[in-house]
Amino acid sequence: MMPKKAETGSTTADLLAYLFGPGERDEHTDPHLVAAWDPDLPCPARTPGRMTLADLALLLDAPVEALRGSKPAEHVWHVSVRNAPGDRRLSDAEWAEVAAAMVHAAGIAEHGDEQACRWVAVRHAEDHIHIAATLARQDGRHPRVRGDIPAMHTAARNFEARWGLTPMSPLDRTARRRPVTGEAEKAARRGLAETARESLQRTVRTAAALAHGDTDFLDRLRDAGVRVRERLGDDGTLVGYSVALPGDRADRGSRPVWFAGSTLAYDLSLPRVRERFTPLVTDADWALAEHRIREAAELLGRAGQDEGAGDVAALGDLLAVAAAHAPALVRTRVQAAADAFEQAARAPGARCLEGRARAGWRASTRALERAPRAARGDGAAVVLTLLLALVEAVEAAASWHRAQAFRAQAKAASEAAVLLREAAGLTGNRPPTAKPRTSRVVRTAGRGLPGAAPVTGVPVRPRPDPGRPGPSRTR
Repeated sequence: MMPKKAETGSTTADLLAYLFGPGERDEHTDPHLVAAWDPDLPCPARTPGRMTLADLALLLDAPVEALRGSKPAEHVWHVSVRNAPGDRRLSDAEWAEVAAAMVHAAGIAEHGDEQACRWVAVRHAEDHIHIAATLARQDGRHPRVRGDIPAMHTAARNFEARWGLTPMSPLDRTARRRPVTGEAEKAARRGLAETARESLQRTVRTAAALAHGDTDFLDRLRDAGVRVRERLGDDGTLVGYSVALPGDRADRGSRPVWFAGSTLAYDLSLPRVRERFTPLVTDADWALAEHRIREAAELLGRAGQDEGAGDVAALGDLLAVAAAHAPALVRTRVQAAADAFEQAARAPGARCLEGRARAGWRASTRALERAPRAARGDGAAVVLTLLLALVEAVEAAASWHRAQAFRAQAKAASEAAVLLREAAGLTGNRPPTAKPRTSRVVRTAGRGLPGAAPVTGVPVRPRPDPGRPGPSRTR
C-alpha cells in the first residue's frame, strides 16, 4: 500500500471535477465517496439531487474562507493511496478505514477531533483512493502536517501486515521502487511489456552482480545496450552514475530519460554496487556453484542480524545472475523468482560484508557466469540440482527473516521459493518432444548442395569497429 502526495493546489472545485470525472483517458469507473469528515455527507455522484460538486467544494473551502488572518496560498491537500497489482480488491468500508487512518497520521483530522480539517476520500478505481482536504481547521487554526508522508507510510505498513497486502512502503528502504503512473502509461503507448525503469533495474542488477570493478561494471552496462552517464568528483574519480534506455526520451524526444542508480533501487547506488566487487573466481562450474550454495544456506541459519543482512544481499545477486544465465526452459520462472526475492535481499538496518554465507554465494555467482556453456547438451540434471540448491538457500533466507521479525522480507523469500520449485519441476519433467536448439555455424568447404555457385555482386558490409567507447562516453 503506497501513499503518494500530489502537488498542493488552490482550486478545490477543479480537483473534485477530476476525481469525479471520467479521467484523462476515460479510466475512471464509478467515482464515489467512501469516507469524509462528516460520515453522513451525501455523495455527489450517487445522490446529485442532495449534493453537487459545487456544493461539496464550497463546504470544503468554508473553513479557509472563514480564516481571519493570512490564508494559505495553496490550501488543497491531495494524497492518493494505491495497492500493488495482484493484491485483493478492498471493499469501500476497508478503504474508508484506510482513509481515516491516513488523515489521522498526517495531522489533517486526528481521531475524535471535531474541529479538524475537512476532507473527502474518493474512489474511482479498484486499486486506489484519493484523499482531498483543505488546510484550515474548523476552529480557525492552521493544521500541523509536517512529516505527513512518513507518518502515512507507517500507517500503510500496518495495513499491509494486517491484511496480507504486498509491502510497498519504502520506510525501511527495502520496498521495491515501482514505476510511476506516467512511466506505466508511456510503456503502454509504446506497446512495451514493462517500463524503462523495470528493464533498467534488471539490467543494472545483473551487471552489478557480475562486475569486479567500476570500469567492468560500466562496460557491462554498455554491452547490454544501456546508455551510461558518469558523475565525476572534483578530483576526477567516479562518484555516481545514471542510465537510460535507447529510445526512451522526454520533452518531445529532445532528451533521454536518465535514472540514477539510487532511484532505480536502494541497493543500486554506486556505493552499494561497489560492495559487490570481489576478485574473479576461476575454474568454477555448476557443480561447484551448487556445492557452495548449499553450504552457504546452512551458514545463514547461524548468522546474526548484521551478518545475515549482508548474506541475503549476496543471495539476491546470485538469483539475478541465475535468471540471466538460466536455460530457456526455466528462465521465465527463475527471473520471476529473482524479482520476487528483490525485497528479501534488502534487510532493514546495518549489514556486515564479511559473512561466510555471503562469500559462498558471491563465489557461486561467479561460477554461474559460465553456466549456459556448462548446461548445453544433456545438462537437465545439472540444472535441476542447482535449482534445488537455490530453493534451499531461499527457504533458509525466509527462515532467517522470520527469526528477525522481517515479515515483508520473509514473504518475498517464500514467494521466490515457490517459483523456483516450479522451475525445478519443469527441469525434472522435460517434455520429450522438445525440439533441439539450433545454432548458427560457418559454412565449411565441401559441404552444402553440390554445384552451388557462389553469390556475386553483393558488396561486403564493413564490420563495425570492435573497440568499445571509453568510460567517459555514452551511447
